[in-house]
Amino acid sequence: MLAPLLLLWPMSLALTWLVAQGIANRPYDRALTESVRVLAQRLELHDDHVRFDVTQETAPLLRADDIDSIYYQVMDAQGQWIGGDRELPRPPQSDEQALGEARLRDDEVHNESVRIASQWVLIAEAQHPVLVQVAETLNKRSRLATEIIKGVILPQFVILPIAVLLVWMALVRGLVPLNTLHRRIRERDSDDLSPIDDREVPEEVSPLVKAINELLARQHGFLQTQKRFLADAAHQLKTPLAGLRMQAELAVRDIDAGQRDPLQLKASLDQMADASQRAAHMVNQLLSMARADAKAQDPVRQRVDLEQVALDVVRDFVPKALDKGIDLGYEGPTEDTPTFPCGQACVYGHPLLLREMIANLVDNALQYTPARGAVTVRIHPDAAGDAVILQVEDSGPGIPAAERDLVFQPFYRALGTAVEGSGLGLAIVAEIARQHEGTITLDDARTADQIPAGEGPGVRITVCIKALPPENIGATPAPNTP
Repeated sequence: MLAPLLLLWPMSLALTWLVAQGIANRPYDRALTESVRVLAQRLELHDDHVRFDVTQETAPLLRADDIDSIYYQVMDAQGQWIGGDRELPRPPQSDEQALGEARLRDDEVHNESVRIASQWVLIAEAQHPVLVQVAETLNKRSRLATEIIKGVILPQFVILPIAVLLVWMALVRGLVPLNTLHRRIRERDSDDLSPIDDREVPEEVSPLVKAINELLARQHGFLQTQKRFLADAAHQLKTPLAGLRMQAELAVRDIDAGQRDPLQLKASLDQMADASQRAAHMVNQLLSMARADAKAQDPVRQRVDLEQVALDVVRDFVPKALDKGIDLGYEGPTEDTPTFPCGQACVYGHPLLLREMIANLVDNALQYTPARGAVTVRIHPDAAGDAVILQVEDSGPGIPAAERDLVFQPFYRALGTAVEGSGLGLAIVAEIARQHEGTITLDDARTADQIPAGEGPGVRITVCIKALPPENIGATPAPNTP
């Protein structure tokens, strides 16, 4: 606020100077104009010649001024001098059209600035007008302008420092609550995410404090989620690591005791391999979830052919399906689906995350599907043709309706199953679907009358993601396209 005040001060001085000049010129201009009219009354016509009736006694009175020099002149239309001073310059030609009207202008006489009033006068019965001019130097005007400026500007030299001081004091006083708020925030511990008390902050800053409190609340919730996640991850990792350590200690104890039975040693090593595999699987899924969280902050997305990604994932899992004796199949769009042409199941997204999502769905289905069961990956359009539907269906034991919302939480595993797992697969799927603004639903794959004896209803997980319009299939999306 001080900088604009100091900038406005010279602007105010310049404006005051211009106003003072106008005020000082006004009364002297009126006097000049009146002098021209008085001289015009002295013009007479004799024998077709204009005469200027000024006696030797009255001529000095026209120049009676102790401060400025006065000049006057009378001249006919042909430029012939009639009376007064010959040195006065002739007015612009445009002034000749204004008969009987006094015009004012600035000019020079004897290299000295003057103010000139001129008027073309037409005497009765005369054929041509006569020019009457009166000029005056600018000394009185400058003195009057100087006096006006002194009267206006000098008080400003007193008022401005006082204004600056008052503004400074007001700002210091007004910023006290902000300084207090600043000190309170700086004195906080790094882990203190409690809301900031906004009762003592200025009204103008209250929205900012409320926004900071909302951010702190979101950050607090995020940190609590992270803490729970880390605690659950540590708990889940302890089991396979403890088993791995126990089997290693047993194997070492047997060797120290002289028991070198290869079969017993092989059994211990197999259990160690299983434990390490479970730990590696859990670590990979933890890395997948961390990668999904990191990609959520990345605005860059690209065109992804979901059909091609699904086919690649199914091919990768064929060996695992064959080992378990499970029929792994794929059903995609065909030429008979006019609203969703073959090869155009395209979405905007992160290719790595979408592949991770489908891989977790297929891996989860293979985990819970018994031998001689079936797992089907399906891609098709929705009813309107503006979204891609991904379905992974299995013939496993199914998930009770009461647990279907819980299975998408990290480390939750459906009750009553003996399948080993980390409980992270569907949580990763839900997070990736959310990041792609998709929806995910879970229901039974078969109705009660379709379930063979001894089998379960299976699970059908459906993910719906907005499709890329056909006209934009070949286009490169903008970096921030959702």
